[in-house]
Amino acid sequence: MTKSTQHLDKLTTAGLLVAVGIVFGDIGTSPLYTYRAIIEDRSVTETLALGGASAIFWTLTFQTTLKYVLITLRADNNGEGGIFSLYALIRRYARWLLFPAIAGGSFLIADSIITPPISVSSAIEGLLPIYPDLPTVPIVLAVLLGLFLVQQAGTNRLGNAFGPIMTVWFTMIGLLGVVHIVQNPAVVRALNPYYAYELIVHYPEGFWLLGGVFLCSTGAEALYSDMGHVGRRNVQVSWVYVKLCLILCYLGQAAWLLDHTGQPLGNQSPFFGLVPDWFMLPSIGIATLATIIASQALISGTFTLVSEAFRLTLLPKLRIVFPSDARGQVYIPAFNWLLMAGCFAVVLYFRESKNMEAAFGLSVNLTMLMTTVLLAMYLYSRHVSLFWVGALLLVFLVIESAFLVANLRKFTHGGWVSLLLGFIMTAVMLVWYYGSRIKRRLTRYVSLRDHLPILKQLSNDEAVPKYATNLVYLTASDQPAQVEESIISSVLEGQPKRADVYWLIHVDLMDEPYTTEYSLDILEPEEVVRITFRLGFRVQPRINLLFRKVVEELVRCREITLRPNYQPLHAKANAIGDFRFIVINRFLSYDNDLNSLDTFIMNSYFALKSISVADERAYGLDTQNVATEQVPLIVKPAEFVRLRRGDSPTSTEQVPDHRG
Repeated sequence: MTKSTQHLDKLTTAGLLVAVGIVFGDIGTSPLYTYRAIIEDRSVTETLALGGASAIFWTLTFQTTLKYVLITLRADNNGEGGIFSLYALIRRYARWLLFPAIAGGSFLIADSIITPPISVSSAIEGLLPIYPDLPTVPIVLAVLLGLFLVQQAGTNRLGNAFGPIMTVWFTMIGLLGVVHIVQNPAVVRALNPYYAYELIVHYPEGFWLLGGVFLCSTGAEALYSDMGHVGRRNVQVSWVYVKLCLILCYLGQAAWLLDHTGQPLGNQSPFFGLVPDWFMLPSIGIATLATIIASQALISGTFTLVSEAFRLTLLPKLRIVFPSDARGQVYIPAFNWLLMAGCFAVVLYFRESKNMEAAFGLSVNLTMLMTTVLLAMYLYSRHVSLFWVGALLLVFLVIESAFLVANLRKFTHGGWVSLLLGFIMTAVMLVWYYGSRIKRRLTRYVSLRDHLPILKQLSNDEAVPKYATNLVYLTASDQPAQVEESIISSVLEGQPKRADVYWLIHVDLMDEPYTTEYSLDILEPEEVVRITFRLGFRVQPRINLLFRKVVEELVRCREITLRPNYQPLHAKANAIGDFRFIVINRFLSYDNDLNSLDTFIMNSYFALKSISVADERAYGLDTQNVATEQVPLIVKPAEFVRLRRGDSPTSTEQVPDHRG
């Protein structure tokens, strides 16, 4: 077991409590709306009551317990979970795996915009039987605002607060279920899969009810994404208690429904039907807190998902904040507010939770299908028997495809919203991925050793005005012997940039939180030096400050000698002279002959790049010390163009196009 994954199998009381608070919020509040989505406006029958409970039990058993808790959680990437972590483990085996990964991640992000509104709305609407004229929409918006405001506190602090609340929630729904099961013990026969079969096959339109049944498992994918926050063992052990309480609650609702056979539900909630009148207001308060936590589970999982997308070059990079020392816990401010805006729009458009049910579930259903495909490849890559891989793939594809067909019936009733959001995210990821790949392909590297003589000559040529004492470039090259051609061109072409020392800086992000190390490659003594910074993920990459400290140390140790243009006022200034950073940006040149698709991809890529974190800000460079240079990116050079001389109408010839 590696050091980075030891925490996965560490079982602690605190870890179990945080797991209950963070990981199971989404799936734990599904009893609020699942049965209502199954029955809708139909009159209650025994088949609906028992068949619904049976279908829910076996869905939780196959989808959540078997697929995610027992199998998928073992597919961790240095402790991280989620569909992008799974893809990172297997992407070397086939290029086509990119497409299910992007589709799955996109639809999970879309689901994170639907889940908070429906969860919170379902709880707040529990007040309507008591206060029929209560305006629920403003209350839901206020709750969501508070939820997104506290995200910056981090999942450790939130988990410590949410864990006890969710423990109370699960205990409450379990006890409410037990009370009604005791009154009608025969309801436990619903655990027999025969009743699920009766519902799906023999009940009129029974197959389409799977769209409602599926809502009981929508938090399973977020469960996988949140694994890195609390560890695999804590998730697996706490799920035993969580599932028991969920099943008891669903069986209790089935028992309550059996007492209302032949009646339509109307505005009644099967969940709140379990609650005695004297406990109604406290239960609504606890349910509201639980739905806030349900939203938190998916939001924190989405942050993890998006941070993985940054590392895989699937999304433009945004500023990431690490609220705690744990590697899996991240906060992305810009994405937090984007999610909040999306949730507000959903609430204002649908108004009521029953209207949101049509949009809910379809997107995460697609994510589960994509995860199944990637999981099968992962198991195969780990030398699991082809027979078992094929069997698991077949079982889950059949189950999830059936759910998908049933969910597609919701398309015109609101399902199009989640699909539209998912397709937009898919388009963004594909554009960024292919645009970045084109850019990397066109980045030319040259041998640095071949250019050392001319750099040394320029550094010592006093006939050329000195540009800076220390001239610093950020390089993406992993090899000290290579450098981008654009850096060499920046130094030598046009007005040469003379400096006492040319510095190349490369930054490696490390998994340990507070690593601050550097290594030195003196490529040409006193002339060309490369520094590789190895920085922990919790360390702000303030290259401006770190570079100055390194130079001061090198001067103090007499490893280099600098000749600044001025005499420092204080001896302790170490006479390192001025320093200037050059940041090279690429832009799409007009000297391109691109087809319509390539034009769309590259224009969209640079439009997205404009909202990503600039290199100066990402690396903590002081703006007064930074010069930005624009380098044209030529994907497909323009062909010859025909020009006609105005003073000689009869003369025509083809000449090269020398624009730019």
